[in-house]
Amino acid sequence: AVYRLDGEKAEGAGRQPARFGGNMLPIRDLCAASASRVRFVLFDIDDTITKDGYLLPESYEAIWALKEAGLQAVPVTGRPAGWCDLIARQWPVAGVVGENGAFAMFQKNGSLERMYHPLAPEPRANAERLAALGGRAMSAFPGLRVAKDQPFRLFDLALDFAEEEPNLGLDTARRVREFCVNDGAVAKVSSIHVNAWYGAYDKLSMSERFLELEFGYDPARDEDSVVYFGDSPNDEPMFRRYSLSCGVGNVQSFAEFMEHPPKYVTSLSYGYGFAEGVGLILKMIEKR
Repeated sequence: AVYRLDGEKAEGAGRQPARFGGNMLPIRDLCAASASRVRFVLFDIDDTITKDGYLLPESYEAIWALKEAGLQAVPVTGRPAGWCDLIARQWPVAGVVGENGAFAMFQKNGSLERMYHPLAPEPRANAERLAALGGRAMSAFPGLRVAKDQPFRLFDLALDFAEEEPNLGLDTARRVREFCVNDGAVAKVSSIHVNAWYGAYDKLSMSERFLELEFGYDPARDEDSVVYFGDSPNDEPMFRRYSLSCGVGNVQSFAEFMEHPPKYVTSLSYGYGFAEGVGLILKMIEKR
């Protein structure tokens, strides 16, 4: 069964529910009081609102439903600045945090604004260092390649282990991450890339900076106004921070690799799970 945005089951959509594992609770256990406090819905992109590389119509409808309900939707992604420019301009979102927290982009008074993390490096000086790291990593791991969205990046290096063939597997991805960390970089594993960068910034600190400066969010007081949806180990800082963290069903394939899994998990995977979670939250809000 698939859940519609009203939280009811929709028959015949061809999705199988995931099994709940670890300490994750089914999203249906979320209480109405917690849902009623939500003001901000943050979410990863790849394999959280997409499937097989495609943005699902159910996901995009869910994002529109958030906007129409007056909630602030913010993608938080490892994808490049070039993609984020389009997302901030054309999606019904309050803004987008990109390249694993290097910046936020958002529309304000009819123009596109950029907010950079204060610890992000100068892009041009950083490019040579990242290119050298990529060369060493590809020499050490046959089959590893620079992601094809790299030309549109400003701050990080995306090493493709699973977006395109050959799929090198999670064990190789973890070893690539360790290689990059030993080289002095920060590195995270997503469902498709190992992202590496230089600088003490991350998705969480940039997300909260954006919410604080643009919406008056208080990190000490308003944590329970945020729900975060994700699917992989690079979402762990967000899962650990937010009591309303939720993995889409496919997050369970990474459960053994995560020290900080999400509190909740949807019964459906990929963007179908995102739509399920958003639908349940909106249904609870409507009844308050």
